[in-house]
Amino acid sequence: MPTTRISASSYSNTAPLVWSFLYGSNRGQFELILDNAPARSAELLAQKRVAAALVPVIEYQRIENVLLVPNVCVGAKEKVRSVCLVTKGMDLPDVKTVTLDVSSKTSVALAKIIFREFLQIEPIYKPAKPNLAAMLTASDCALLIGDPALIIDNIKYRKFDLAEVWKKFTNCGFVFAMWMANTEKAEIARQINFQNARDEGLNHLDEIVANYETEIHLSREDFKDYLSENISYSIDDSMQKGLELFFELAHKNRLIEKSKSLDFLC
Repeated sequence: MPTTRISASSYSNTAPLVWSFLYGSNRGQFELILDNAPARSAELLAQKRVAAALVPVIEYQRIENVLLVPNVCVGAKEKVRSVCLVTKGMDLPDVKTVTLDVSSKTSVALAKIIFREFLQIEPIYKPAKPNLAAMLTASDCALLIGDPALIIDNIKYRKFDLAEVWKKFTNCGFVFAMWMANTEKAEIARQINFQNARDEGLNHLDEIVANYETEIHLSREDFKDYLSENISYSIDDSMQKGLELFFELAHKNRLIEKSKSLDFLC
């Protein structure tokens, strides 16, 4: 029988969700495909090449016949730290041009909602690879996500945390990514206990932090705080409300063609 394939991005904030599949009790039971761009996992799910994938949540509205895995996510209740708009000192209402790191489409949609819905401005957007200096040479503002956003020089640059801005305007938490399963492969996906895998990963944060010690130039304590305090791997009521509002505003602002209701893998 073929090994069940699942996919996720290799950003450090996904590590507690995938640790079990790499090193823990689920090791060898499933084939985990890792990629440095969350959008790649969405492609694999849309192409039905994996049974389940950890996918930017906006893709739930764009990929046909997928189910959400309940109560497991990459999100933030207050401040995320690793998804931000960056300027050289300019306030966001003064921004005219924005360079976008397009590797996570949820973050791109959230940035556009913040400008359109909350600030009532429409900057010019340009896609680019995540090189902050080059991005800010081309534009007033840059959208930076993932591990590079954790080590921004706060003296040289001004950083606007997207979860924090969202919280300010909506009083809701935010969900950036969730496990999703193909409807056709739902029975296979149900064999994977994603909640137990998450809990196992969270019980091994010290090992996860050690794994990233040479890659992310934060102190062990700061990096562990990021994973345990800034990132939320479970969805509370505020985050659930925020997810529904995000889809509503994405549809209102023509970032998705339709807003379908949330359908979960049971």
